[in-house]
Amino acid sequence: EGGPSYSDAQVKALAATYTIADPDATGGKRPGLPSDRWPAPFGSEKDARDANGGALPPDFSVLAKARGVKRDFPWWVTDYVTTYQEGGPDYIHALLNGFHDPVPAGFMGPDGKPFVLPDGKHFNDYFPGHAIGMPPPLSDGLVKYAPAANGSSVPLTVDQYSRDVASFMMWLAEPGLDGRKEAGFRVLMFLFLFAVIMYLVKRRIWSNVEGH
Repeated sequence: EGGPSYSDAQVKALAATYTIADPDATGGKRPGLPSDRWPAPFGSEKDARDANGGALPPDFSVLAKARGVKRDFPWWVTDYVTTYQEGGPDYIHALLNGFHDPVPAGFMGPDGKPFVLPDGKHFNDYFPGHAIGMPPPLSDGLVKYAPAANGSSVPLTVDQYSRDVASFMMWLAEPGLDGRKEAGFRVLMFLFLFAVIMYLVKRRIWSNVEGH
């Protein structure tokens, strides 16, 4: 609930499209199960670095939780009662929209000189250092959406795609976020009401005590 909303049968069918290495299975391999971890896209760290110009791709399943954003008072208080969490999805959305080719004219490096992009890197507004090994993964018109129930269409833009990716990454990192926040809000409300009731009971019990 709160995620892609696939049925159990659809999840099993999707998992079965992957081949999992299992020494206990016939031939050492078997179709994937929903209980299996997502298979890595590369066989080893070396393969991953070779395919990405020497850079090791991060674990995207926790990327939304790994990126924190400091929020000043009172905004961090509202995070307790909303589904906003640590700014990770904001960073992912910004990162996917921050690619430029070529480097923006007049952009200066930290040394005050014109920024020089290293070979094999891509310029990004929001990546620390502005030189990222990942090429732009999205482009306009890349994915088609089914029409909405009311007949409206969804923009086929990088901005829309990146919003969907960021939302999915947050759900993947913490599928129970909504339920956890709802439970926490109910607990806080209970404790607040309990404290008020206890105060009123105390006032009632001690109301006839002299000197109170």
